[in-house]
Amino acid sequence: MKALVTGGGGFLGRYIVEQLLARDDEVTVFARNAYPELVQLGAKQIQGDLQHRDDVVKACAGLDAVFHVAAKAGYWGTWESFYRPNVIGAENIIAGCREQGVGKLIFTSTPSVVANNQSRVGANESLPYPATYESYYPQTKAIAEQLVTKANGDVLLTVSLRPHIVYGPRDTHIIPRLVDRARAGKLIQVGDGTNKIDVTYVEDAARAHLLAADALEPGSAVAGSVYFISQDQSVALWPWVNDLLRRLDVPPVTKKIPLSLARTLGGAMEFAYRTFKLKGEPRLTRFLANELALSHYYDISRAKQDFGYQPQVTMEESVQRTVAYFKQIGM
Repeated sequence: MKALVTGGGGFLGRYIVEQLLARDDEVTVFARNAYPELVQLGAKQIQGDLQHRDDVVKACAGLDAVFHVAAKAGYWGTWESFYRPNVIGAENIIAGCREQGVGKLIFTSTPSVVANNQSRVGANESLPYPATYESYYPQTKAIAEQLVTKANGDVLLTVSLRPHIVYGPRDTHIIPRLVDRARAGKLIQVGDGTNKIDVTYVEDAARAHLLAADALEPGSAVAGSVYFISQDQSVALWPWVNDLLRRLDVPPVTKKIPLSLARTLGGAMEFAYRTFKLKGEPRLTRFLANELALSHYYDISRAKQDFGYQPQVTMEESVQRTVAYFKQIGM
């Protein structure tokens, strides 16, 4: 298979690239920055910007499949800063696939597209998109996911995956941020600490993308569908965080605030940052408060049934591998 991976130099994208190369697929990475280490592994690279249609269309020439992983993530920023890479980028990818005759598009989405200010307990893919969002990231990813789903047809087959809280070795976002805030005494438990969440080990998240791509055929259940992806074992968020911190020799979280107060503080911070155009990002927002206090875990039965996804790494082994990596790099 000749595949293009957008964001192939990023956390999840790099694992997808490596797994494709390991089975002798021909891989091209599309990214703004240069990644010579991926070229050394055997990948080709095209530097470009998802927001530039011509760059994307040219990059899609001669391909069998596109893995669209690149996105702007995060809980804070302007509408434009999320809309252009996440929505315009998806529109350009779809156009590139259609114009160049690419047969398959595998899109990396997020469970946050169905975040509805309520706990999601064992929810499946029938859960609808909410009427409103409190963060531009899930809102723009939901728009992009719907564009990808709508694009599925006889010429282009599409599938969207929603891996939840991807973590593991080489993570540059979730684990480093947790550790930095915990060490600075700025990590505060929101809620009563009983909320459960899903997490996804990065190697399994990448493997799910390859399995979905292989199963994406005309008339298959995968075509035009969306799927939740996880380790299929929810964890109590705050005990899990504190266990991870303990293994990394970082002080545990001891400060607590109720969700109602956290949302009030988050709303006030959002107002202040937008009104006074403050630099950086607020420590708390309403969306982030919900994610830290509510339960959000999902039923992955459809992924198991439709393309044979099963996590290959146990929860304990995934934590051990993650801790070993971060200790090795001196975190």
